[in-house]
Amino acid sequence: MKKAAIYGQSYAISSEKEIKTLLDVLEKNKIDFYIESEFYNLLVKSNALEDIYKSFVSFNDLDSSFDIMFTIGGDGTFLRSVTHIRDLDIPILGINTGRLGFLAIVAKDVIEESIELVINGDFTIQERTLISVRTEPKTKDFSELNFALNEVTIAKKNTTSMIGVKTNLNGEYLTNYWADGLIIATPTGSTGYSLSCNGPVILPDSKNLVITPIAPHNLNARPMVISDETKIELAVDSREKSFLISLDSRVTTVPKETKIFIEKTDFTIKSILPKNQSFLKTLRSKLLWGEDIRNKTNL
Repeated sequence: MKKAAIYGQSYAISSEKEIKTLLDVLEKNKIDFYIESEFYNLLVKSNALEDIYKSFVSFNDLDSSFDIMFTIGGDGTFLRSVTHIRDLDIPILGINTGRLGFLAIVAKDVIEESIELVINGDFTIQERTLISVRTEPKTKDFSELNFALNEVTIAKKNTTSMIGVKTNLNGEYLTNYWADGLIIATPTGSTGYSLSCNGPVILPDSKNLVITPIAPHNLNARPMVISDETKIELAVDSREKSFLISLDSRVTTVPKETKIFIEKTDFTIKSILPKNQSFLKTLRSKLLWGEDIRNKTNL
């Protein structure tokens, strides 16, 4: 590792100790690093850092010369960083400064240890599927950033009435979901909004997507696991003139006549997993699953 980018959001500026730990490790190992400009300016204004470091502004300032991006914050920060990485193939390591996350997996007390492992090559790469959205007519807000790492959500707007989401898979009609909305989640997103709507947990390297209705009217409407090669077409039936589409945390309003086309992107996001971390370990901790001592003993 020779060159790194660092990305954070405003709420992470209170994590001065963790930020300085990261910079100290990078400087000790003579790694060139650049801090995202908005985050850096906040750190300087709050006197957390001196104004002596290099910065970057956007996706256009990054290229293949960067070996890694560190995110400081939580899973939301990790998701936001993807809009800077896009298809550049720069691996991401998430440092968690709050509650345990599924994406920002490095806890405060193992920052130095985890980074040293990565520097020494003691890590694996998890390739995470993204999904892209195309609409007819075109939606200006998603003209450039039309992809999501977690999920694409169709939801009602300003009404207590449900919406109908007519769903076609690979050109064949599936059903019309009458619900508050519909989630199309990646394996990464299966532990997010979809999970809170009773969707299944899917391991990050699974080649699947999940269709999860939000508060469905029909009790027999259940989450459905499909191949990530499936092309999805959605159309909304609503009493209102518009509905919401969200890509991760980016939300826009579209007319109800809008058709939505969803498919897997032709690039992935690479998340770094140091040898002292594992997805299953995070899953056990995050979901508060109890370990069966008898099974553990019998292994």
